[in-house]
Amino acid sequence: MDYDATDLSPRERYKVLTSFVLPRPIAWVTSLGPTGVVNAAPFSFFNVFSEDPPLCMIAVNARPDGRIKDTLANIQRTGEFVVHIADEPLARAMHESSGDFPPDIGEPNHLGLKLAPSTRVAPPRLADAPWAMECKTWRTIDVNGDRQLVMGEGIHFYIRDELWDQKAMRVHMERYHPVGRMFADRYCRTDDRVVFPAAQGTQ
Repeated sequence: MDYDATDLSPRERYKVLTSFVLPRPIAWVTSLGPTGVVNAAPFSFFNVFSEDPPLCMIAVNARPDGRIKDTLANIQRTGEFVVHIADEPLARAMHESSGDFPPDIGEPNHLGLKLAPSTRVAPPRLADAPWAMECKTWRTIDVNGDRQLVMGEGIHFYIRDELWDQKAMRVHMERYHPVGRMFADRYCRTDDRVVFPAAQGTQ
């Protein structure tokens, strides 16, 4: 089966991409509204791309009626946001926060999620998340007027103590259970892991 991208509708291209680029990490992003409401929303068009500076990118599309999503409006206004990774205990709440909430309803408050002050940005972090990165906007790229690629520079990190070997600078993988995005209403666990020995090239 093969397709020329120009022969497919945008929706069909979306299905081809999201059905096979799996699993995708999920950025659970908090941002701050103009009246102080804390917004939280997940984005699976996301990854990290650099360590110097530490950069991540999320893709934020417009709503079906063309309105800008609260996360993007908040980031455009403040230039600040916090990226979290959800683990299994938080997966359902993360999914529920993807619903269409009005700007005056904060998802953390509505879903009973605890917040903690951030260190270098105004939006608070989700207190129970295993990992969080406070970000300032580094670049924004407009895609066809209906999607924004927001690149954030990580300026402060939070890691749950039990997950991190500070001396070795390594995660305790047996204690860390992030969830990944599949497609439609499907997510995945990441506990079934494979270890390979170091690859040996030819001399």
